[in-house]
Amino acid sequence: MTEGTREASAALVVPLLVLALGHVLSNAVRTLPAIAADVLARDLGVTAEGLATLTGGFLFAFAFGQVPLGVALDRWGVRPVSLTLFALVCAGTAVAAIAPGPWSFLLAQVTMGLGCSGMLLCPMTYAARILTPARFGLWSGLLQAVGNTGMLLSASPLAWLVETHGWRAGFWASTGFGLVAMALVFATVRERPPPRDPTRTLLRDARETLALSVSPALRGVVALTFASFAVVMGIRGLWGGPWLMEVKGLTRIEAGHVLFVATLSLIIGPAMAGVLDRHLGHRRAVLAIGHLVAAALIFAMLAAARLPAGIDLALLFAFGLAVSVQPLSFALARGAVPTAQTGRALAAVNLSFFGGAAVLQAASGPAAAWGGIGAAIAVFAGAVVIGTLLFLAMPEPRPNG
Repeated sequence: MTEGTREASAALVVPLLVLALGHVLSNAVRTLPAIAADVLARDLGVTAEGLATLTGGFLFAFAFGQVPLGVALDRWGVRPVSLTLFALVCAGTAVAAIAPGPWSFLLAQVTMGLGCSGMLLCPMTYAARILTPARFGLWSGLLQAVGNTGMLLSASPLAWLVETHGWRAGFWASTGFGLVAMALVFATVRERPPPRDPTRTLLRDARETLALSVSPALRGVVALTFASFAVVMGIRGLWGGPWLMEVKGLTRIEAGHVLFVATLSLIIGPAMAGVLDRHLGHRRAVLAIGHLVAAALIFAMLAAARLPAGIDLALLFAFGLAVSVQPLSFALARGAVPTAQTGRALAAVNLSFFGGAAVLQAASGPAAAWGGIGAAIAVFAGAVVIGTLLFLAMPEPRPNG
């Protein structure tokens, strides 16, 4: 079978799309608080800053899970890891749906974070082991695009569900989605077990994952990704809803509509980035330009605080298109390491994605207490600029494989 035929075959496409449902679910549950922040804080008895801390538990757990995740993917393969992750997410969403207070909600966030920690890496690793680094660039964008549809679920649809049935119903709906997706993974995903090296230990594999994150091959990518996903989570996952409702004066449903339209760019953008990468190349330049433009658009939104909300919609849509180059960082990392280290290299990048999101979200709470929602959002945009400049300052690694 030729590479092009393999890339388009049902044997590749169907499992990838089924595995990508996990990323859909992950995006839905981690961005749900943005549209339900006020009622969540009220029912749990916490402030907006306290809610940022609670939802930050998701991100810290997600980041913590990357090291064992990378080891597990390289040792046992995608199918058993994916099934385990779905079970954790379903347990976490069920706990969130019945959480009576902040501590139980924090437990739910941590459980969901661990479960969601590999929902993007599972399809990414599955594709990376079959496709060449060049073709993987296209698929990394497509998988991110499919997964980002989960943010659509947490915009207008979940805004309506929260408004009519409460925020707990949103988590129950996520539990049902997860159970269906888990059954589809069990039925459709088949793979050859990865080769085992009996001389390798789990501790050695874990150390390699951590070492890769600071290695010359991945150092620049890690610097960029530390703020890359953080800015998406900071705006789309937490502060975007409060910004539109409290600063711009929109209702929950109106804010949901704005976030719904803005999220479309996070679906269109990654697919476009993958296509551009395949036909134009210059992956490093595209990553840098996209992130700098994204930061500039967020600063522009903050400067337009007194202008109509239509400006925010346009700027958020453009921001989504610009920042959607971020999946190319996975392709850059994949091309910099041998195939046997694929799972650990992708996990190292994902560790930076979500470790940065956790750290910056934690920092955004005090910023909000000091200077309001705009100050919290500015933390993320400023970090993107710094991360991009560090990325450009570091030498480009030599392609491998």
